[in-house]
Amino acid sequence: MSDQTLFEKLGGKPAIDAAVDIFYDKIMADERVNHLFEGVDMKRQRAKQKAFMTYAFGGAPNYSGESMRKAHAHLDLNEGHFNAVAEDLIATLNDLNVPQNLIDEVIAIVSTTKNDVLNL
Repeated sequence: MSDQTLFEKLGGKPAIDAAVDIFYDKIMADERVNHLFEGVDMKRQRAKQKAFMTYAFGGAPNYSGESMRKAHAHLDLNEGHFNAVAEDLIATLNDLNVPQNLIDEVIAIVSTTKNDVLNL
């Protein structure tokens, strides 16, 4: 049994940084959701996502950003948006040859944010 966090299993900071950069390249090419990022400072957005994923996957003891509910409240998101982003994340992890069991762990964590992201 490994004591490693998911963050460590994924490869730590270099892996999270690479994954977030590839992920947002996919998001910006995805017509289902790219309009949600019009006018967004993507350098800042990528940094926020890296900080959140580091925390969510066990690489940091706390997260100082806005809650998922507050951060997404103004966007009027629906399940299609959430699923598109999840698909882009899965594609990113597949591109990086992340083992399926770790992808499953990532998606399980991401899924816990769904109600807050969609403000349900």
